Amino acid sequence: MSQIGLIDIGGTTIKFAVWDGKELVAHTAKKTPKTLAEFYDVLTEEVTTMKANYPIEGVGISSPGAVNKKTGVIEGASALPYIHNFKIQPELEKRFGLKVSIENDANCAALAELADGAGQGADSLVFLVIGTGVGGSVIVNHQIWHGAHLFGGEFGYTLSSDQNTLSELGTSVSVAKRYNEKRHTKKTGKEVFDLADAGDREAQTAVDTMYWALAKAIYNLQYSFDPEKVVIGGGVSNNPELIPNVKKNIEKIRRQVKIASIKPDVVACKYTDQANLRGAVVDFEQTYGK
Repeated sequence: MSQIGLIDIGGTTIKFAVWDGKELVAHTAKKTPKTLAEFYDVLTEEVTTMKANYPIEGVGISSPGAVNKKTGVIEGASALPYIHNFKIQPELEKRFGLKVSIENDANCAALAELADGAGQGADSLVFLVIGTGVGGSVIVNHQIWHGAHLFGGEFGYTLSSDQNTLSELGTSVSVAKRYNEKRHTKKTGKEVFDLADAGDREAQTAVDTMYWALAKAIYNLQYSFDPEKVVIGGGVSNNPELIPNVKKNIEKIRRQVKIASIKPDVVACKYTDQANLRGAVVDFEQTYGK
């Protein structure tokens, strides 16, 4: 089985590991550098260590931004402006002396779920990542659907109401914001969820708005792409109330739309911290073959 070096680029931390053909090993992490020169130094040093200890055939990278697989350029924007808008893939290949694949982090997480996570056995899925905003990925026939402008899966931009996007309504961050604006407090999303469970009407309204926005988005995605599964990731996916309440709201929509015969198969993600690294394995194998 192939052994692959792996890198997950984050805004504060860069994670490293090796895929030994069966599992992720040799985990380590470094603080994300402030400059491109330091970035190259850190990555090259870690890959050199990998090469010394494992017969890796290449390096798979999970990255923020809109990765253009054809050009090797990370388009778009992120917390790391120095990685964007130039041909970074060939630069890394030159420094590593190895083949390199790069894919967007949300797409990597989706590939991880497809490979042996919550989407295992499916040919197609929609993956929603719920964080500060809502991102995600669309997979059709085991392949990432990048879209004409590399915006495939950017569900947060879609409208949930006449004036609000899904990112503005469908996250725990937005739940806290709505509640705090009404009550002039500084509660976290988790605190507002706890207040809702305790019977606070304002908190319940804020939480219900999130569930409804996510349900409507998933319903629309089901009838746009017709995926086999809808997988929800991000920190809020750990909330045991999330999936049941989203499903309950989807059923409300289906009762309203009498012709809606399909019941979306909505599940929480399996992978959390290792999702991007595991998905980078899948992307490398898809790029260069197993």
